[in-house]
Amino acid sequence: MSERWPRIVLHADMDAFYAAVEQLDDPSLRGKPLLVGPNSGRGVVLTASYAARPFGVGSAMPMSKAKRLCPQAIVVPPRFDRYSEISKQVMSVFGDFSPDVEPLSLDEAFLEMSGAERIFGGPLEMGRKLKEAVKEATGGLTVSVGVSATKYVAKVASDFRKPDGLTVVHPDEVKDWLAPLSVRALWGVGPKTGERLAALGLDKIGDVAAADFDWLKRVLGDNGGTHLYRLANGQDARRVQRSRRMRSIGSERTLAEDVSDRAVIQEHLRSSAASIGRRLRRKSWLARGVRVKLKTASFQLMTRQRVLDPPTDVGDQLYKAAVPLLDAFEYTEPFRLVGLAAYDLVRPDDPLQLDLFAGGPTKKRKAEETMDSIRERFGKDAVQRAENLGKGSWEGPNLDYQE
Repeated sequence: MSERWPRIVLHADMDAFYAAVEQLDDPSLRGKPLLVGPNSGRGVVLTASYAARPFGVGSAMPMSKAKRLCPQAIVVPPRFDRYSEISKQVMSVFGDFSPDVEPLSLDEAFLEMSGAERIFGGPLEMGRKLKEAVKEATGGLTVSVGVSATKYVAKVASDFRKPDGLTVVHPDEVKDWLAPLSVRALWGVGPKTGERLAALGLDKIGDVAAADFDWLKRVLGDNGGTHLYRLANGQDARRVQRSRRMRSIGSERTLAEDVSDRAVIQEHLRSSAASIGRRLRRKSWLARGVRVKLKTASFQLMTRQRVLDPPTDVGDQLYKAAVPLLDAFEYTEPFRLVGLAAYDLVRPDDPLQLDLFAGGPTKKRKAEETMDSIRERFGKDAVQRAENLGKGSWEGPNLDYQE
């Protein structure tokens, strides 16, 4: 039936990735409730194994709540270097199947498979072979795969039979397949929008698909109404973006104690800026913007950002650009999390940046490059700035991320 497909798109999503890697490396953890994250009440769960999920535990949940719900759970600190290593193996497998791979994170990606039937067989066989290849390359990790003619439906399908699932939704069956699913499965529908749709009598995707288009635009706005109507009817023209640009690199941590002192917050920003600068240089990116992220003791999230001119990969410059942003925050209660991100990333040789380093690298960049070399040879703690000695109230491992 694949000849009737206008496109073939796969969405592959590793199952409980961080937890699965920990269980791969330590077989004694297999089949047990496992929480990956800092072992403290103030940290959050990054990933929960499937054995922990029946207790109501999930990612982004405060660790204190997760341990109350599942007191027998084993807590393991994250090892991001190891996860990145396995991720490279997985993405390499994806690259063997298609030249058009769009990574969304360390553990999931879209693959454009249109025209590959003669090589891998039909859509179902494509999914089976991809799952087998990932399991073989990683030593046993499983991936759930969704296959359809659009990115949206493929992504929903990959979550349909987790873990270790394979769901193929034929183009002719898309509307019927989506219809009984909750509106929460529509991209862009969070708790608040879900409540609003329910108040309008729209509980299922089929309700949205059958609704009057003009009415939807009136009650949800032109953009919102059009977006949800199209998705509910299985319409998604977006292509798999082979050269998807990394949007940001960040570093954040939950603190051991809530802080209100601006000087303490600045110390944490300096540490994050240094980490981000190293990663930017290692990946050959420059940042055209910097963003500060603070989360209050009551879990209110606030962000402020600014454009950088010129772009930079120097941690000290990121820090100096971030500090003035603290003036824009309200300090009505202490903060439990401090984070920094470099965004709008470009390459040093992009056309607009040809004169970026005219006159040679700065002394700051040379100093940081020297520290990079020392850390690579002797370990990340071999050298640090004098102002950071003896400081820090970080809780658990640093959450470095890229998007």
